[in-house]
Amino acid sequence: MTKDAYEIVGAERGSRWMVTCDHASNRVPEALGGSLGLPEAEMARHIAYDVGAEAVSRDLARLLDAPAILSRFSRLVIDPNRGEDDPTLLMKLYDGTIIPGNRHADAAERERRLAAWHRPYHAAYAALAERHPERVICAVHSFTPRLKGRSPRPWQIGVLHSKHDSRLAQALIARLRAEPDLVVGDNEPYDGHLPGDSIDRHALQQGRPNVLIELRNDLIAGAEGQRYWAERLAPLLEAALADSHL
Repeated sequence: MTKDAYEIVGAERGSRWMVTCDHASNRVPEALGGSLGLPEAEMARHIAYDVGAEAVSRDLARLLDAPAILSRFSRLVIDPNRGEDDPTLLMKLYDGTIIPGNRHADAAERERRLAAWHRPYHAAYAALAERHPERVICAVHSFTPRLKGRSPRPWQIGVLHSKHDSRLAQALIARLRAEPDLVVGDNEPYDGHLPGDSIDRHALQQGRPNVLIELRNDLIAGAEGQRYWAERLAPLLEAALADSHL
């Protein structure tokens, strides 16, 4: 099922798991002119979407026999992984890049984008989560190896979690750290909880087990790496869920 704000794949799949990809796309809808005034090279960067995360999410969902929901609009249009009152919901400057199409966006424009894309995405997310009474949510994101002016990030994978429920995340971290070739971030490269974000809204507030995975995007920029990480993560996620007894 494809809508302007989201795509759902495998809605009929019966697993407890549900895979989400908040930043799957760098698309700017035609209602915004198909562009935010940035050149193609900027829209291909992590500022516009999570590079590689969409394909990993699709493969991972298939391997877990799970449904998946993927956004169909750039995080620069309006960020679906932010609460409606988050000051970073509609970014005007990101990693050194000014977003021309956002620099004059006012409260009315923010509300228009919420109504057109953000709220439909979250309504579909909530409905898909409710299809299984014991739903487990796995959110897939990617991160850039280095922000401008910052130190390189050494982790291949990070697992983000909230102090309000880190049971599945800690079980997955333990499984990943048992793999001798991995440098694993625990709430790295950033803290794992933002009030009102997607996991807070659809997992923590609903009492659903959850985990948020961040993959370094140079490792999943191509099809081979995307398949590799999906195939590597699927059994580890299943094992971590079993370990957690959730």
